[in-house]
Amino acid sequence: MNTAKLLLFCPDQPGIIAEVTDFITVNKGNIIYLEQHVDRVEEMFFMRIEWDLDEFLVPKEKIEDYFHTLYGQRYGMHFRLYFSEVKPRMAIFVSKLSHCLYDILARYSAGEWDVEIPLIISNHPDLKHVADRFNIPFHVLPITKENKQEQEAKEMELLRQHKISFIVLARYMQVISEDMIKSYPDKIINIHHSFLPAFVGAKPYHAAFERGVKIIGATSHYITTELDAGPIIEQDVVRITHRDAVGELVNKGKDLEKIVLSRAVQKHIERKTLVYKNKTVVFS
Repeated sequence: MNTAKLLLFCPDQPGIIAEVTDFITVNKGNIIYLEQHVDRVEEMFFMRIEWDLDEFLVPKEKIEDYFHTLYGQRYGMHFRLYFSEVKPRMAIFVSKLSHCLYDILARYSAGEWDVEIPLIISNHPDLKHVADRFNIPFHVLPITKENKQEQEAKEMELLRQHKISFIVLARYMQVISEDMIKSYPDKIINIHHSFLPAFVGAKPYHAAFERGVKIIGATSHYITTELDAGPIIEQDVVRITHRDAVGELVNKGKDLEKIVLSRAVQKHIERKTLVYKNKTVVFS
C-alpha cells in the first residue's frame, strides 16, 4: 500500500487525537493504524498513525509543512513523517562474530524486511565470505589507536555515498565516536549481552558460569555517547541451569543476541520506535 506514517510526541492535552485524525479524514485519507500512549509521569502524549495516500488530497511534498503549520506549532509537537515507498537504507558494522550478521542477512534475503542493505563495514576481513554469499559489498577498514579518526572519516564518507539512513552494529567491537553518533541520532542500533556491568572483560560467559548464573539476557538499544546506556528497544532472557556448561551458555547467548537484535531492527524499519529523553516508546 502507498501509505504515510506519522510518529509524534508533545505535552499531553485534550483533543490531539481528534485533531490529527480529522486532518487525515477531511483530506480523504483512510486510517489503517493508530496507537497512542500517555506517560502520566512526564505528562507527554505519544502517537503513531498510518494512512492510505491513494485518495489523499494533500500532495506528499506538502504534508509535513501543512501538519507543522496546522498542529505542530500549536501543540508543541515533535514529529517525523515517513512514506512506505521510501525504503530505509541500512549499513551493517561487524567485526569477527558472525551469528548476528547471518541472522540479519537471512531475514533480508527472505524478504522479511522492507529495507535495503547497500554495504557492510568491518574492521576485520574475517566475514567477507558471508557478505559475498549474499552479494553485498564488504568494506574492510582496520582500526588502531593511531588511525581510528582517519578510518572513521572513511566510514562516514561511505555512509554518505550510499545514503545510509541507519546503522546496525552486529557485534561490532569498536567504540563509535561522538561525531558519528551526532550524525545518526537514534539511528545506530547496538546489541550486547546482559552481563554488564557485573561481568566485564573478554570472557563474560566464563565469569557468569563460575558465578552460577540462572538467567542470561540480551539488550538492543540506540547508541548514545554514554557507552551501552542508550534508549533500550528490545530485551529478552533465557534460563540457565547447573547442567549448562560454558559452551552452552555461549550458544544460548548468541542465539538470544541475534533474536533480540533482529526484533529491534524490525521495529526500527517499521517506524515503530519513538525516543523521548533516554527511553523508547515501542509501538506494537
